[in-house]
Amino acid sequence: MTDPQRFEPESARVARRLRDDIVDGARVPGSRLVERELAAELGVSRIPVRDALRQLVAEGLVTPRPRSWAVVREFTAADVADLHEVRAAFERLAFRLAVERRTREGLQRLRAALDDELRAAEAGDGVAARRAAADFHEVVTSLAANELLTELQGTLRSRMRWLLAQHDDLIGIAREHEALYDAIADRDAERVDGLVEAHLGHGYTRSQDA
Repeated sequence: MTDPQRFEPESARVARRLRDDIVDGARVPGSRLVERELAAELGVSRIPVRDALRQLVAEGLVTPRPRSWAVVREFTAADVADLHEVRAAFERLAFRLAVERRTREGLQRLRAALDDELRAAEAGDGVAARRAAADFHEVVTSLAANELLTELQGTLRSRMRWLLAQHDDLIGIAREHEALYDAIADRDAERVDGLVEAHLGHGYTRSQDA
């Protein structure tokens, strides 16, 4: 969520809008992203659009094309398999460290993300539920209190949020997150390990069915 009091450069605002559209599925894979058209749509000049597209190329969400346009990336089956492998290694470590290092304040933030997800899932709001689910995972990484892990998350953030949005089981994901929250709160590392393995397996299956 963007702080309304914080100045946001125009290129960052455009990148955020396009990123959200791609992750939320409003701009489907293969969709053309033409500088001139986007500038008119978003009410900005072409320069911030060009900078935003470069940023999204770097994040792995957009594929560049010649002459001032690009397309929303079409992730191949191999791309998705790679993301799942990296996610599995990353989250096994993040959740284990979160159990050991979580704080009261961190648990409150995790509970807030979970409550947002549960409300949205029960209301059938897919966009809000998927965003809150991704927030839940990012808070877990912050609870791990590992600077390098946080840095890696920043590098992978957009692609991971895209991957985590590839499902329609809003309630099922939210309930799995609720079980993970309870295990982290109880500092039950063995239970967390088992829940993470199940969550990763279900995530892979759901993304294949989406």
